[in-house]
Parts: sequence; C-alpha cells; structure tokens
Amino acid sequence: QVQLVESGGGLVQAGGSLRLSCAASGNIFSINAMGWYRQAPGKQRELVATITRAASTNYADSVKGRFTISRDNAKNTQYLQMNSLKPEDTAVYYCNAEIKYLDQTMGIIVRGFWGQGTQVTVSS
Repeated sequence: QVQLVESGGGLVQAGGSLRLSCAASGNIFSINAMGWYRQAPGKQRELVATITRAASTNYADSVKGRFTISRDNAKNTQYLQMNSLKPEDTAVYYCNAEIKYLDQTMGIIVRGFWGQGTQVTVSS
C-alpha cells in the first residue's frame, strides 16, 4: 500500500524557519509531480508549491522568496524549507504526489496521494 508520511511541523516564532519532509513508501515505480498545500482554520486548502520530476518549481505568490520546495527522487521524498515565517503561514500543511505504483489487484496505477497533514504554527 502506498502512503505519504509527513514530518517537521511545529511551533516557531515569526521570522523563524522550519523544514517539512514527506516520504512516499510502497510498491512505487515512479513519482511525477509533488507538492505542498496548506489549510488554515476556516479557509479552503490552497496551493503552496509544486515541483515536477525534472525539478521545475511553482510557488504561491504569498511564499515566493521565503519557501523552497525540493525533492530527492532516489528517496521518494520531497521537502519544503520555510524561512522568514509569518503568523499568516499558520496552517495544517499537506503533501501531495502523483504516484505510479503496483496495486496487487488492479496492476499498475497512476493516481494522487495525500499525506496526513502536519501542523505549522507561527507565533507573533
């Protein structure tokens, strides 16, 4: 069974840094696009950053210049380095990945997976 496991969230003061990790495991052949999303209380989930297998990146305007997304294809892992954090960055952060994997019943499948979410809280 394929799963994404996140780590690295926590409480930090404004101006501080955190690094999130998201590791994919299971019968994985390859991972296409990966990304990070976040959801603040009372708000919809929003895109933070994405990265293709070839490492082309895209960022929400609100995090450009402060956050950096990266990936290690050999480890099936993506990262989000968050610097100069602001209170408005407070949210649950979710990783996402489009994964090609072997399902024991259905054969080779390509579909998106989500991590369980990790809380990031930035105090003022």
